[in-house]
Amino acid sequence: MDEHYDPERVERDAQAFWEQGACFHARDDGEDKFYALSMFPYPSGKLHMGHVRNYTLGDVITRYQRLKGKNVLQPMGWDAFGLPAENAAIQNKVPPAQWTRANIATMRTQFQRLGFALDWSREFATCDPEYYRWEQWLFTRLFRKGMVERQTTIVNWDPVDQTVLANEQVEDGRGWRSGALIERREMPQWTLKITAYAQELLDALDTMDGWPEQVRTMQRNWIGRSEGVEIEFDVRGPEGPLAERLSVYTTRPDTFFGCTYVALAAEHPLSRAVAARSPEVAAFREKCRNLKTAEADVATMEKLGVATDVVVIHPLSGAELPVWVANFVLLDYGSGAVMAVPGHDQRDWEFARKYDLPIVQVIEPVAAETPDGRTPCDLAVEAFVEKGRLVNSEGFTGLEFAAAFDAIATALEAKGYGRRKVNFRLRDWGVSRQRYWGCPIPMIHCPDCGPVPVPDADLPVVLPTDVTFEGVASPLKTAAFAHWRRVACPSCGGDAERETDTFDTFMESSWYYARFACADNDQAMLDARAKAWTPVDHYVGGIEHAVLHLLYARFFHKLLRDEGLVDSDEPVKRLLLLGMVNKDGRKMSKSAGNIVSPDALVAAHGADAVRTFMMFASPPDQTVEWSDSGVEGSVRFLRRLWKLVAEHVAGGPVPALDKSRLNDGQRALRRRTFETLVRADDDYGRRVNFNTVVSGVMELTNDIARFDDASNEGRAVRQEALEIAIITLSPIAPHIGHELWLALGHEQPVIEARWPEVDPDALTRDTVELVVQVNGKVRARLSLAAGLDQESAVAAAMADVNVERFVADKQLRKAIHIPDKLINLVVN
Repeated sequence: MDEHYDPERVERDAQAFWEQGACFHARDDGEDKFYALSMFPYPSGKLHMGHVRNYTLGDVITRYQRLKGKNVLQPMGWDAFGLPAENAAIQNKVPPAQWTRANIATMRTQFQRLGFALDWSREFATCDPEYYRWEQWLFTRLFRKGMVERQTTIVNWDPVDQTVLANEQVEDGRGWRSGALIERREMPQWTLKITAYAQELLDALDTMDGWPEQVRTMQRNWIGRSEGVEIEFDVRGPEGPLAERLSVYTTRPDTFFGCTYVALAAEHPLSRAVAARSPEVAAFREKCRNLKTAEADVATMEKLGVATDVVVIHPLSGAELPVWVANFVLLDYGSGAVMAVPGHDQRDWEFARKYDLPIVQVIEPVAAETPDGRTPCDLAVEAFVEKGRLVNSEGFTGLEFAAAFDAIATALEAKGYGRRKVNFRLRDWGVSRQRYWGCPIPMIHCPDCGPVPVPDADLPVVLPTDVTFEGVASPLKTAAFAHWRRVACPSCGGDAERETDTFDTFMESSWYYARFACADNDQAMLDARAKAWTPVDHYVGGIEHAVLHLLYARFFHKLLRDEGLVDSDEPVKRLLLLGMVNKDGRKMSKSAGNIVSPDALVAAHGADAVRTFMMFASPPDQTVEWSDSGVEGSVRFLRRLWKLVAEHVAGGPVPALDKSRLNDGQRALRRRTFETLVRADDDYGRRVNFNTVVSGVMELTNDIARFDDASNEGRAVRQEALEIAIITLSPIAPHIGHELWLALGHEQPVIEARWPEVDPDALTRDTVELVVQVNGKVRARLSLAAGLDQESAVAAAMADVNVERFVADKQLRKAIHIPDKLINLVVN
């Protein structure tokens, strides 16, 4: 073999071998399947170090599972639709399809240069009509089942990007990409009834042990199940009673007698009705059009409102309560109206103090004071929000929370003004987007028949790709595409028009993992192969996808299951969410100007060095601090490993290992070798901590370098140690692993090898280091025969000169013994 390590040549040769042999094409008919998947990328045009980390992690999992004998599928595709591609195409004056395809070609080459074990035979982009055809097909089926509705709702409108945004895409009242002030508009939207699966989505989280608890908690909070009471109020305006009651939902009916006002969202129908006759309310509603809409923002912003000329009647006390329009009430959550209890809700308390509204105590602490002597309820200082005992609550006074909840709910139900209800924070998924570069929604609007789904025979509804933009408005809405829009109604045959909105791109990313199993099927959305490969065994991606993408994918999987297309309940068994890549303490990003190019690093140091550094720098779920010197350190390590193998190979043939002839030094290297193997197996499989795999192989490499034994037995032990070092590192540094494995005399490449079996004899020790503590403090480290019982260990410890100084003239009360590791002498 070459004496010097040339990463460019080594990596070129290894990649050519893998490509020519189609080494990573998964067998659909194979057993012991393992599906490893990293969240597929948006084709921005260039990889960054976040990509490198993400896909290297997935690749390490893939290659390790292959060594364990699994038939592994690791596919790759492109999340190609969406606003960034459309805006970039407009800026560059090219159609989005052309811009996207060019970027895909560039990024595919970058991926291949990094040596990922990808099955490219299954590649697709979500902008392929052959892909989104089936998304359209499923949507029409869901429409016929009643799982799709067209609803007129209040939305966040970005006037620059000319599209609807989710609440989570509004930052400080501005669009997350454009920075434009967001407007609240009423618009028709296509929605999927994810709320029909809310309870199932919530319950299943308790069974998903392979998901981080942090993610499961985030999804629980997002789904937001609560048990409460829906209460109705009679409403009275300037002209007298109104026909419709006002509905609120509360989880604290025990505080009902402390309600001193009712607050409405600016978009609530009653707010709109009052605004028609009140300039003050109309002006306030207009002001609220540009306020922050995310719940976290609403919780912290200044509470503002305006009084109306409407009152409601408390159904149990008969009291008249004023109605206000307030900025802290969102129409998206609950009914868009809240019963305000300022004595026992801090938000309501702040609003009441600002506008001089009554604050009434109706809950008292069960304990008169806190352990530090402080009065726990002082409404002059803050609201008392804990549960307690009712006061000032008519016939319910004296009841504690559970009894009060039940009694007040029963009283409201008896009068016909309330009912117990389970509520969810989760809202139906609005999937309409008003931009061009997305999957066309397969619906036709007929003036006589209403919305009609496109027939199966006419799918896919293909998005025209030869387009010219005038501003950012969708070309589909212009006269140039009138011929595309105008169609005959599938139901009555009359003149009709296609829907021009496109799907939210989360639609495409919610089922792509299943399509990878059968991407070549042009007759069905999914086939039996999808049932065989799903759920994904290990899914890798960024923490930013913890809720939206992962929740939508779980929902979609249940839709597919209920269509008979998959036969599992969840899409992913095990989830790995990784930390960010930082440079100089800041996240790498174009805006920060601190991007490091993978291309330049690979050209300078090789893909294996880049991969090794990214895996060595930190555990997967923690942040990586970028370091140029760290990559150089990885290069030095790989060169040292190469040199060790080259020197060993130059020594000629290696005799077979005869364990009966080994001396102490040879047995010591074998023990360290197999200890490294055992730890790496645990790190790869259970702990998913690849940084400790690299450090373990580095330590083993140092041991091999210090092993100066040219005897036959010594060379056999060195051969074994080098083989285990190489195969252990090969998932992380596969190119050098490929070459060195063959150099050591193997006929088959390392990707066809199997994870080595542990030799129990190699792990046995004649002597061990026993740590001796006296009253918990280390006083000695003794080299003793392995397997000593407690009595012998105590005797050896007491005989040590240093230990004797700390136990002399003292009584031994007890000894705590961890065999072959520690003895702790507890003395008076």
